[in-house]
Amino acid sequence: MIELGRELPEFPESARTDANKVRGCVSQVWIDDWVEQGALHLRGDSDSHLVKGLVAIAAALYDGKTPAQALAVDATAIFRDLGLEQHLTPQRSNGVRAMIERIRADAAAMAG
Repeated sequence: MIELGRELPEFPESARTDANKVRGCVSQVWIDDWVEQGALHLRGDSDSHLVKGLVAIAAALYDGKTPAQALAVDATAIFRDLGLEQHLTPQRSNGVRAMIERIRADAAAMAG
């Protein structure tokens, strides 16, 4: 998981804003997402190496999809199928849910 987090692209300091901060996470997490040429793009960061890995998985699930396709992704089920929930504390699991809800809310707004 930590190795996945290390593979995330550099997150610009200018994107560490309150608007990009994910609420409900124990660690500090930032998600910056936007639509370009019809595709959702996502980058993120965290002050926790483990959570950076979770951000990397979320980015892999959503990045490059249209907002409508992103809304069809059941990330919670995918995280569960990967066996991640059983290895995360309840607080971390809540943070993952908050991150997914944030991405889905942004995708819904972008879908119009």
